[in-house]
Amino acid sequence: MTVWTTRPETADDVMAVREINLAAFPTAAEADLVEALRADPEAWIDGLSLLSVAADGRIAGHALLTRCRIGTEPALALAPCAVRPADQGRGAGSAAVRAALAAARALGEQTVVVLGHPEYYPRFGFVPASTLGISAPFEVPDEAMMALTFDPARPAPAGTIRYPAAFGV
Repeated sequence: MTVWTTRPETADDVMAVREINLAAFPTAAEADLVEALRADPEAWIDGLSLLSVAADGRIAGHALLTRCRIGTEPALALAPCAVRPADQGRGAGSAAVRAALAAARALGEQTVVVLGHPEYYPRFGFVPASTLGISAPFEVPDEAMMALTFDPARPAPAGTIRYPAAFGV
């Protein structure tokens, strides 16, 4: 596995982040989502768009956390996460996700939700959201809608996830 450094996205990284998302997904939907979230001051939180960078300075992976709500309580949504195809399976995505979660924890956030692969996200501490009383605003397999709480002494908010408008749900 390659050793990756991580850092927050800067204004100079906007095109690289778009290119990573275009390369990682079959359509431009995720790349367009990142741009729409970046333009939404209620969703975007500076410092929560994290990159994994190779030793040669090449940006390989991206993980984005933006503001959502669970019921009326603030939470974060992890989406999208993207890795250049040539770097997939080499830890670039995990490095970016871990850095994003660490940054969120440092900001005092409590709960993160993700809709994703149930065999991938539990490694970061995600559990089925339903076990915490959290539900998606659309039909989704229970095991694919996951949540993570940073402080087990503070209960996660219960209710339905309210995503930023850019998600279109």
